[in-house]
Amino acid sequence: MVTIADVARHAGVSTSTVSYVFSGKRTISAATRRRVERSVIELGYHPNAGARALAGRRSYVLALVVPLRTDVYVPIMMEIAVSVTIQARRHGYDTLLITNGEGPEGVQRVAASGLADGVILMDVQLGDARIPLVRGQRTQAALIGLPDDPSGLSCVDHDFATADALCADHLANHGHHEIAFIGYGPGIYQRHAAYAERTLAGFRERAAQRGLRFLHRPCEGTYESTAGTFTRILGDRPGTTGFVVQNEAAIGPLLTQPAANQRTHRPRGRLRRRPVPGTPGRTVRADPHRRDRPGQETRPSGRRTAHAPDDRGRTRRTTARRTRPADTDPDRRPEHRPRAAVAPAPARTRPTAPARCRSSAPAAAGLPRPRT
Repeated sequence: MVTIADVARHAGVSTSTVSYVFSGKRTISAATRRRVERSVIELGYHPNAGARALAGRRSYVLALVVPLRTDVYVPIMMEIAVSVTIQARRHGYDTLLITNGEGPEGVQRVAASGLADGVILMDVQLGDARIPLVRGQRTQAALIGLPDDPSGLSCVDHDFATADALCADHLANHGHHEIAFIGYGPGIYQRHAAYAERTLAGFRERAAQRGLRFLHRPCEGTYESTAGTFTRILGDRPGTTGFVVQNEAAIGPLLTQPAANQRTHRPRGRLRRRPVPGTPGRTVRADPHRRDRPGQETRPSGRRTAHAPDDRGRTRRTTARRTRPADTDPDRRPEHRPRAAVAPAPARTRPTAPARCRSSAPAAAGLPRPRT
């Protein structure tokens, strides 16, 4: 195995010079640095992680606390995790995955043991129990999510409230008055997940401003749960013509419901939030009459207000490493591009009383009724 002494001998410098090239503690001339780097490549040398951590008091590891729950949409979470890992590796850092089940104890273990130089927290709740620990131990931490009190914390997240206010505006502008909001499963709201609570609050506030009548129904996202939720919505509010969906798993099953097109003679307004990887503000319009098989991933029709989930991963990696706010515009708002994918609300018609039919029975002709 190649050692630092082999690199020093090959480059014609001392071992301390090679060490300084890696640590950056002292100024090394550009020519010497290039010579050492060339020797490292030619010999295939990799610094010993343990020795490097002891010498620099840094582990070059970032701990990513990933929520492994049955009620989270795993593809989105993994997109963020992969983005964090890729960006960290580009800056010489490895990623340590920690499950959310450890709670505050997991964060404390990482901070006290020196396993990682910083912690990135996902699945942030409004009153997150990990926040006091982060503040108390001065742990270098970054949050993907916004708690109820973000003061003194480095946080990044989508503007969920504004995004769903745009959803309410879009449906209202198309004449929809009866709206159904299909959210995540009940467990998400019971633990007060910040992204779900802020989304619902933003939509509720704008719906009240626009005079919309809406109901909120949690949904597990399975085919059976989505079908049951959809049926109950139409049973409770038969006049519902617009849907806002914050549940990626429920979109495909929702579009397979025959009643979605049987209730009216024109497509309903379907507006939902769904992240589109790598394309901030991108919206997609597809065939509103498309039918995909249950259980198959769908590219749904309608309108959506979207963000890029991997942006949050890139920003959090930079913040945790540099321990300062990310170089992003905090006032950047979600973008909504109308593409005429939501139909106007169906015209309301007053039902007419059925016409009375004259009977041809004997009584109608003035004849006596037969006795029974």
